[in-house]
Amino acid sequence: MSVDPELKQFATERQAEIIDAIISEGSQGKAAKKLNCNKGYVNKALKAVRHKAHLQGYSPEHDMIHTAPDSHLVKGTSTLYDEKGTKRLQWVKTNIKAESLQKVAEEIIESLKDEITGTSKSVKAPKHTNKTLLAVYPMGDPHIGMYAWAEETGNDFDCDTAEHDLRQAIDYLVEKAPDSDEALIANLGDFFHSDTMDNTTRRSGNTLDVDSRWSRVLRVGVHIMRYCIEKALAKHKRVTVINEIGNHDDQSSYTLSLILSAFYENSPRVTIDLSPKPFHYYRFHSVMIGITHGHNTKHESLGPIMATDMPKDWGETKHRYWYVGHIHHRKAQELPGVMTESFRTLAGKDAWHSAKGYRAGRDMMCIVHHKDHGEVSRHRFDISMVK
Repeated sequence: MSVDPELKQFATERQAEIIDAIISEGSQGKAAKKLNCNKGYVNKALKAVRHKAHLQGYSPEHDMIHTAPDSHLVKGTSTLYDEKGTKRLQWVKTNIKAESLQKVAEEIIESLKDEITGTSKSVKAPKHTNKTLLAVYPMGDPHIGMYAWAEETGNDFDCDTAEHDLRQAIDYLVEKAPDSDEALIANLGDFFHSDTMDNTTRRSGNTLDVDSRWSRVLRVGVHIMRYCIEKALAKHKRVTVINEIGNHDDQSSYTLSLILSAFYENSPRVTIDLSPKPFHYYRFHSVMIGITHGHNTKHESLGPIMATDMPKDWGETKHRYWYVGHIHHRKAQELPGVMTESFRTLAGKDAWHSAKGYRAGRDMMCIVHHKDHGEVSRHRFDISMVK
């Protein structure tokens, strides 16, 4: 089949390799054979590149050859033809509908997921672990992709800062944690600052301060979570990951779970919770932990919700906890039958939060539970400890 080689300017390194293989081999099926992958993956990759090219204004078959810069997307074109059908003038209009952005995002995600399925490398398991303990690493609102300028907000923050700070936090906390048999990485929501390429909030349409392109933000987020998982695997025999849905990342939070599930498909020591529900639960002997972002529910309602959702576990456990994000500051309450706690974030303040007067501290915790006694200790990494 004929493939325009100019499409490579819109492709990733892997997608460019696929385009070259299709051109050299003459068909998608032969290209898949040459690259030792399935034809469906090749088809999806080519389709994703073509959509990206169309969004940038490149579609020669429709007389569209004037592309928009990376910071813009093409909304449409108006072309003036003379009586002989010859193109005389063309106007290129930028911007694009949110549903088109979402479609492209889904294709990028699907292509990425197919490429990494089952590719995680084995991490050597610790020889001796304590089966009576559980280490929980709550991640309060990381906001990967948020941008802040120190002169405006009091702190600089971007993708590189987020990755650097979270890596140092998990390094410190895993080192301090006991060698428990089980570990729970609890992403409490708003892992990503923006949910789609248009960099606005889905509900209100407010513009967000975002660092870089959405595709890069997604990639950085996946790298960060992989680092946290593999760091935990070196200390604990089994690691469970819950990525809660936040108000900033309704869709990309689940995307993160899908990508991680594909990546660790062949790793029996890693469990990625794929439930799309806004309430998640983790049972450890007599300990019950609920995870939610908290943007739709008051703390006072969480006890009855846990009892209703998990009646058997509620009746069999003695120590029950809710770990919550969203408000970016620490708030602990003892309610009938359950403790609720919201957590701070390591992320800096964006312009909106700074102007509103939010001044909470920034930290991350490791909380240790005993199978019979509930929480027995915790370790704290403060942002001031970043090197």
